[in-house]
Amino acid sequence: MSSIIDFIVNLVSDLGYFGIFFMMFLESSFIPFPSEVVMIPAGYLAHKGEMNLFWAIFSGVLGSLVGALLNYFLALFLGRAFLIRYGRYFFFTEETMQKMETFFKKHGHISTFSGRLVPVVRQYISLPAGIAKMNLSLFCFYTTLGAGIWVVILAILGYFLGQNEELIKEYLHLITLGLLVCIAILVGFYILWKRHTKTL
Repeated sequence: MSSIIDFIVNLVSDLGYFGIFFMMFLESSFIPFPSEVVMIPAGYLAHKGEMNLFWAIFSGVLGSLVGALLNYFLALFLGRAFLIRYGRYFFFTEETMQKMETFFKKHGHISTFSGRLVPVVRQYISLPAGIAKMNLSLFCFYTTLGAGIWVVILAILGYFLGQNEELIKEYLHLITLGLLVCIAILVGFYILWKRHTKTL
Protein backbone atom coordinates (compact mmCIF):
# COMPACT_ATOMS: atom_id res chain seq x y z
CA MET A 1 0.00 0.00 0.00
CA SER A 2 2.83 2.37 0.88
CA SER A 3 4.44 1.94 -2.56
CA ILE A 4 1.14 2.76 -4.25
CA ILE A 5 0.76 5.94 -2.21
CA ASP A 6 4.37 6.86 -3.04
CA PHE A 7 3.58 6.43 -6.72
CA ILE A 8 0.44 8.61 -6.49
CA VAL A 9 2.22 11.36 -4.56
CA ASN A 10 5.10 11.34 -7.04
CA LEU A 11 2.67 11.37 -9.97
CA VAL A 12 0.82 14.41 -8.62
CA SER A 13 4.16 16.10 -7.95
CA ASP A 14 5.49 15.37 -11.45
CA LEU A 15 2.34 16.45 -13.29
CA GLY A 16 1.92 19.61 -11.20
CA TYR A 17 -1.13 21.87 -11.31
CA PHE A 18 -2.12 20.81 -14.82
CA GLY A 19 -2.08 17.20 -13.62
CA ILE A 20 -4.43 18.12 -10.76
CA PHE A 21 -6.69 19.93 -13.21
CA PHE A 22 -6.69 17.03 -15.67
CA MET A 23 -7.28 14.29 -13.10
CA MET A 24 -10.11 16.24 -11.47
CA PHE A 25 -11.53 16.86 -14.95
CA LEU A 26 -11.60 13.09 -15.45
CA GLU A 27 -13.17 12.64 -12.00
CA SER A 28 -16.05 14.93 -12.95
CA SER A 29 -16.68 13.45 -16.38
CA PHE A 30 -17.53 9.95 -17.54
CA ILE A 31 -14.35 8.29 -16.30
CA PRO A 32 -14.61 7.27 -12.61
CA PHE A 33 -11.47 8.61 -10.95
CA PRO A 34 -11.20 9.02 -7.17
CA SER A 35 -10.55 12.65 -6.27
CA GLU A 36 -9.16 11.56 -2.92
CA VAL A 37 -5.99 10.19 -4.53
CA VAL A 38 -5.41 13.56 -6.21
CA MET A 39 -6.28 16.26 -3.69
CA ILE A 40 -5.01 14.64 -0.47
CA PRO A 41 -1.52 14.13 -1.96
CA ALA A 42 -1.70 17.69 -3.39
CA GLY A 43 -2.35 19.03 0.11
CA TYR A 44 0.48 16.89 1.43
CA LEU A 45 2.85 18.31 -1.21
CA ALA A 46 1.72 21.82 -0.27
CA HIS A 47 2.69 21.08 3.33
CA LYS A 48 6.15 20.04 2.12
CA GLY A 49 6.45 23.31 0.20
CA GLU A 50 6.47 21.58 -3.18
CA MET A 51 3.11 23.09 -4.19
CA ASN A 52 1.08 26.17 -3.42
CA LEU A 53 -2.08 25.14 -1.55
CA PHE A 54 -4.22 27.87 -3.15
CA TRP A 55 -3.21 26.93 -6.71
CA ALA A 56 -3.65 23.24 -5.97
CA ILE A 57 -7.22 23.87 -4.75
CA PHE A 58 -7.92 26.25 -7.66
CA SER A 59 -6.69 23.65 -10.17
CA GLY A 60 -8.84 20.96 -8.55
CA VAL A 61 -12.01 23.06 -8.52
CA LEU A 62 -11.47 24.27 -12.09
CA GLY A 63 -10.92 20.71 -13.30
CA SER A 64 -14.11 19.60 -11.55
CA LEU A 65 -16.11 22.41 -13.13
CA VAL A 66 -14.78 21.79 -16.66
CA GLY A 67 -15.49 18.06 -16.36
CA ALA A 68 -19.01 18.80 -15.14
CA LEU A 69 -19.53 21.24 -18.03
CA LEU A 70 -18.46 18.55 -20.49
CA ASN A 71 -21.19 16.25 -19.19
CA TYR A 72 -23.69 19.11 -19.12
CA PHE A 73 -23.12 20.01 -22.79
CA LEU A 74 -23.01 16.38 -23.90
CA ALA A 75 -26.44 15.89 -22.35
CA LEU A 76 -27.72 19.21 -23.70
CA PHE A 77 -26.68 18.64 -27.32
CA LEU A 78 -26.66 14.86 -27.72
CA GLY A 79 -29.71 13.99 -25.63
CA ARG A 80 -30.72 11.17 -23.33
CA ALA A 81 -31.03 8.40 -25.94
CA PHE A 82 -27.50 8.97 -27.26
CA LEU A 83 -25.98 8.94 -23.79
CA ILE A 84 -27.71 5.70 -22.85
CA ARG A 85 -26.75 4.06 -26.16
CA TYR A 86 -23.05 4.87 -25.99
CA GLY A 87 -22.61 5.39 -22.25
CA ARG A 88 -21.99 1.69 -21.69
CA TYR A 89 -18.55 2.17 -23.17
CA PHE A 90 -17.79 4.48 -20.23
CA PHE A 91 -19.34 2.34 -17.46
CA PHE A 92 -22.59 4.32 -17.73
CA THR A 93 -25.92 2.49 -17.93
CA GLU A 94 -29.58 3.37 -18.36
CA GLU A 95 -30.13 2.42 -14.73
CA THR A 96 -27.51 4.98 -13.70
CA MET A 97 -29.24 7.62 -15.81
CA GLN A 98 -32.59 6.85 -14.19
CA LYS A 99 -31.07 7.17 -10.73
CA MET A 100 -29.51 10.53 -11.63
CA GLU A 101 -32.78 11.81 -13.10
CA THR A 102 -34.70 10.73 -10.00
CA PHE A 103 -32.14 12.46 -7.76
CA PHE A 104 -32.30 15.62 -9.87
CA LYS A 105 -36.11 15.73 -9.99
CA LYS A 106 -36.39 15.05 -6.27
CA HIS A 107 -33.97 17.74 -5.13
CA GLY A 108 -34.16 20.26 -7.97
CA HIS A 109 -31.32 22.47 -9.13
CA ILE A 110 -29.69 22.34 -5.69
CA SER A 111 -28.87 18.70 -6.48
CA THR A 112 -26.00 19.94 -8.67
CA PHE A 113 -24.53 21.20 -5.39
CA SER A 114 -25.43 18.37 -3.02
CA GLY A 115 -24.73 15.75 -5.68
CA ARG A 116 -21.11 16.92 -5.88
CA LEU A 117 -20.66 15.65 -2.32
CA VAL A 118 -22.01 12.15 -2.99
CA PRO A 119 -19.74 9.42 -4.40
CA VAL A 120 -20.73 8.17 -7.89
CA VAL A 121 -23.54 10.76 -8.06
CA ARG A 122 -21.04 13.59 -8.44
CA GLN A 123 -19.72 12.13 -11.69
CA TYR A 124 -23.11 12.04 -13.39
CA ILE A 125 -25.38 14.64 -11.80
CA SER A 126 -24.49 17.06 -14.61
CA LEU A 127 -26.29 14.86 -17.16
CA PRO A 128 -29.89 15.38 -15.97
CA ALA A 129 -29.05 19.08 -15.49
CA GLY A 130 -28.05 19.30 -19.14
CA ILE A 131 -31.09 17.35 -20.32
CA ALA A 132 -33.35 19.65 -18.26
CA LYS A 133 -31.54 22.69 -19.78
CA MET A 134 -30.76 24.06 -16.35
CA ASN A 135 -29.63 27.69 -16.32
CA LEU A 136 -25.90 27.58 -17.09
CA SER A 137 -24.87 30.29 -14.62
CA LEU A 138 -26.79 28.59 -11.81
CA PHE A 139 -25.31 25.24 -12.81
CA CYS A 140 -21.77 26.65 -12.70
CA PHE A 141 -22.41 28.31 -9.34
CA TYR A 142 -23.78 25.20 -7.61
CA THR A 143 -21.19 22.91 -9.21
CA THR A 144 -18.30 25.15 -8.20
CA LEU A 145 -19.65 25.48 -4.67
CA GLY A 146 -20.10 21.73 -4.19
CA ALA A 147 -16.82 20.80 -5.86
CA GLY A 148 -15.04 23.57 -3.95
CA ILE A 149 -16.15 22.23 -0.57
CA TRP A 150 -15.05 18.70 -1.45
CA VAL A 151 -11.69 19.78 -2.91
CA VAL A 152 -10.89 22.10 0.01
CA ILE A 153 -11.68 19.38 2.58
CA LEU A 154 -9.39 16.90 0.85
CA ALA A 155 -6.56 19.37 0.27
CA ILE A 156 -6.65 20.74 3.82
CA LEU A 157 -6.74 17.19 5.18
CA GLY A 158 -3.65 16.32 3.15
CA TYR A 159 -1.95 19.51 4.29
CA PHE A 160 -2.39 18.83 7.99
CA LEU A 161 -1.71 15.12 7.68
CA GLY A 162 1.58 16.09 6.07
CA GLN A 163 2.90 16.56 9.59
CA ASN A 164 2.94 12.77 9.81
CA GLU A 165 4.09 11.29 6.51
CA GLU A 166 3.72 7.69 7.61
CA LEU A 167 0.14 8.30 8.77
CA ILE A 168 -1.00 9.54 5.36
CA LYS A 169 0.74 6.65 3.61
CA GLU A 170 -0.67 3.99 5.91
CA TYR A 171 -4.22 5.25 6.37
CA LEU A 172 -5.14 7.08 3.14
CA HIS A 173 -7.71 4.43 2.25
CA LEU A 174 -9.30 4.60 5.73
CA ILE A 175 -9.27 8.40 5.62
CA THR A 176 -11.09 8.29 2.30
CA LEU A 177 -13.71 5.90 3.68
CA GLY A 178 -14.22 8.09 6.75
CA LEU A 179 -14.68 11.17 4.59
CA LEU A 180 -17.28 9.43 2.44
CA VAL A 181 -19.22 8.35 5.55
CA CYS A 182 -19.17 11.91 6.94
CA ILE A 183 -20.32 13.37 3.62
CA ALA A 184 -23.10 10.77 3.37
CA ILE A 185 -24.31 11.70 6.87
CA LEU A 186 -24.31 15.41 6.02
CA VAL A 187 -26.21 14.83 2.79
CA GLY A 188 -28.69 12.64 4.67
CA PHE A 189 -29.31 15.41 7.20
CA TYR A 190 -29.76 17.88 4.32
CA ILE A 191 -32.36 15.64 2.63
CA LEU A 192 -34.25 15.17 5.91
CA TRP A 193 -34.18 18.93 6.54
CA LYS A 194 -35.50 19.64 3.06
CA ARG A 195 -38.34 17.14 3.48
CA HIS A 196 -39.19 18.65 6.86
CA THR A 197 -39.35 22.21 5.48
CA LYS A 198 -41.66 21.06 2.68
CA THR A 199 -44.16 19.68 5.18
CA LEU A 200 -44.33 22.98 7.10
